[in-house]
Amino acid sequence: MNNKYIVLTAQVISLLYSPFYLPVFAFLAVFAFSYLNTFPWQAKALITVIVYLFTVLLPRLGIKLYRRSNGWTRHQLSARHRRVVPYFICILHYSLLLLLLDHYHMPQFTRSIIIGALAIQIVCAAINAWMKISTHAAAAGGVIGALLAFSMIFNFDPTGWLCLTVLMAGAVCTSRMILRQHTLHEIWLGVVVGLICGWTAVIVN
Repeated sequence: MNNKYIVLTAQVISLLYSPFYLPVFAFLAVFAFSYLNTFPWQAKALITVIVYLFTVLLPRLGIKLYRRSNGWTRHQLSARHRRVVPYFICILHYSLLLLLLDHYHMPQFTRSIIIGALAIQIVCAAINAWMKISTHAAAAGGVIGALLAFSMIFNFDPTGWLCLTVLMAGAVCTSRMILRQHTLHEIWLGVVVGLICGWTAVIVN
């Protein structure tokens, strides 16, 4: 019974802290805690919906159609050689979103969030050609890297948020291992890729 609750908790954490949702959470945080909180609520709502469409709804729909067309379960889709098309679907939609944000003349630091997420997808897709890597761990690492970079640019103390993001990263990485989706090596590789991509995307841009 206890094992059942542990697995259920791992599934919930894995779902909530999914790579699909992190860009949306990042934009909500930006709208709440940066000078962009002065934007009209209609503009913030529109941008949030656009980010949701291109990072959550459309990629997940495309991946679901791809999976069902092949008659695979979610677990079968997680095989390394079957992750190529899902990576391509995500990269395509993140690239389109970046063009839209540029069209709306969003501040560069907001676009860097999507650039970081896109870089993580591209690097993970490249690594996937040789070995499996955890995109959940990479996304979690990307949040930490971006937070550290933003703290340098905007000169604020990130300690509280850093503790929270590290805790959440640990929770999601542990969940992926409990669910037997990844090995410890695949988790650590994902975290390192995410840290580098998230930090570099913000600093360079």
